[in-house]
Amino acid sequence: MPLTAAFRCRRHRNKKGPSGAGTDVRQRSRLGRVLLLSPPRLPSLSPADGPAREGAGPAGAFMNNLNDPPNWNILPNRRDPGDDGSRWNYALLVPMLGLAAFRWIWTRECQKEIEKEKQEYYKKESTLQKDLEGKYRDIITENRRAVAHLEVELEKERNRTLSYREALVSQSRKLVEERKLLEQEQERLEQEKQVLLHTGAEGTLYQSCLAKEEEWQQRANILLKEFEEGLKERQDIYCSLIVPRSQRLEIEKNLLVKAATDPVAMALHVESGLKDIFKHDHYCGNVLNRTRSQNGKLMWLYLRYWELAVELQKFKRVEKAMLGKR
Repeated sequence: MPLTAAFRCRRHRNKKGPSGAGTDVRQRSRLGRVLLLSPPRLPSLSPADGPAREGAGPAGAFMNNLNDPPNWNILPNRRDPGDDGSRWNYALLVPMLGLAAFRWIWTRECQKEIEKEKQEYYKKESTLQKDLEGKYRDIITENRRAVAHLEVELEKERNRTLSYREALVSQSRKLVEERKLLEQEQERLEQEKQVLLHTGAEGTLYQSCLAKEEEWQQRANILLKEFEEGLKERQDIYCSLIVPRSQRLEIEKNLLVKAATDPVAMALHVESGLKDIFKHDHYCGNVLNRTRSQNGKLMWLYLRYWELAVELQKFKRVEKAMLGKR
């Protein structure tokens, strides 16, 4: 049965009312089975039917036969008689297929290279990580070993310090005891000395010699006072920014001459001390300082030393005098 007739019958049946709905359903199913089981039969067409196939209107139109593609009513556009337009489609298809194949091959090769580089990177990364972990463990081990060694050394030093402290404590206790004994001995000797000084001929001789040497001590103290004043003036000129240098040199010359000619100064070796002061004592007080006693440092040490030397010389002279009279 032709396809056009089947569609016409279907259109005609659709115009019926609702009373024939069941009959239409059964007839439609039967018609579908007939169409599927029986091949369609198309009327034979002559070459004159070609224009009607290509541009036929609603009256002369008919459906394509799916089982016979060469006899479709829609064919490629033929530009010239005998010229088939499909070869141009194949001419464009071949380069597109070539490009697609090249892209597929290139993509696969790139993917292989990427996978290869990834594997090499992961391998290098794992090797580097292992090396760093090994170095880290070695460093940690060395640091722990060094810490343990330092702890041992610290414990040794702590024990040594404790032993030194104990030794110092015992030594200080011993020195305190010895000092007490020496003080007691000194007190006993001082008492004996006082007894001997105030009793007998020795006491009288000692007192007379001591009185003579005290006069010598007074003269030595007066001389030291003169030297003190001269040194104060000299240091004041040295620290001054106005007084000329010639005055200081003159004072130094006079002090050296007195130290070289006076017997008391010669006994105390004042000349060598003065030279040392002139060479090394450069200390000055504040710029606005007007007190001479704030200038100089070494000169005050020498003056105190000379006073103690006078006291020592007094007792030595007393001892010499007593031994000479005996």
